[in-house]
Amino acid sequence: MSKSFASTADLGPKTISFDELGRGLFAYTAEGDPNSGIIIGDDSCMVIDAQATPAMAADVIARVRQVTDKPIRYVLLSHYHAVRVLGASAYEGATIIASDATRGLIVERGEQDKASEIGRFPRLFPGAESIPPGLTWPHVTFGTEMTVWLGSREVKLMHLGRGHTAGDTVAWVPDAGVAFTGDLVEYHSACYCGDAHFQDWPKTLNAIEALAPRAVVPGRGAALTTPAMVADGIRLTRDFLSTLYGSVADSVAQGRSLKQAFDACRKAMDPKFASFAIYEHCLPFNVSRAYDEASGIAWPVIWTDQRDREMWANLQG
Repeated sequence: MSKSFASTADLGPKTISFDELGRGLFAYTAEGDPNSGIIIGDDSCMVIDAQATPAMAADVIARVRQVTDKPIRYVLLSHYHAVRVLGASAYEGATIIASDATRGLIVERGEQDKASEIGRFPRLFPGAESIPPGLTWPHVTFGTEMTVWLGSREVKLMHLGRGHTAGDTVAWVPDAGVAFTGDLVEYHSACYCGDAHFQDWPKTLNAIEALAPRAVVPGRGAALTTPAMVADGIRLTRDFLSTLYGSVADSVAQGRSLKQAFDACRKAMDPKFASFAIYEHCLPFNVSRAYDEASGIAWPVIWTDQRDREMWANLQG
């Protein structure tokens, strides 16, 4: 391999922010690194996305402890990627919740995803030695919708459709009009599309828009604290996806190779999105998945550490 993953040069620490979006609602963000969300109810709390390692989760827990002493009773996995879930063991006694579809992905590709992600982007897994053996499994799963009560506070968990993965879940807090979207929405950060369903994702964004959220905690990037910022975040995400998939689908229709499609896609994407966090890291995986879907491969091919490296070498030329 002539060139390392873009992420291997991304070594600098990120500044963490812990912002309140409404009564008992917080966003834990880190300049384009994976976000977590916190919902505090009358008697307990829910954390959305556990972080990559127990050591990282400990920092989320410490921030929560600065604002409440109520127990963290639930951890929602918005979807299954190692960088989101492998810290779950730090939340001792919490019930881990995910969609049925997310659990299916863990069964199908959990081990491969774990090895692939840690190999691609080691900076995102500080304290990896604190990850217990095996995978993170939900205790409770649901089909399309589930309500969790934090005392009198209602939290709706909704699998609105496929997008970033087949199993994405949105946490909706009706009393505040705040949505925690996981990686279905990003803000000035590249969408990772290696396990995406491009033709479904825009419809899932429509369903998020239909909630008319006042604020959103995206999967990456700053919290969207006003309706105008929410609209901008969804618009940017939609534009990223349509530019990417439109370019690659056009290349497939013209019979171009994957490498040719990658080069053409870069010309379409770079002017608008090259400044986005993790853009260089995501682009090869994104083009590979878009090329597959446009070629009729409806279900994302499982990424392994070997496939990662072969694809990266081929696309670097």
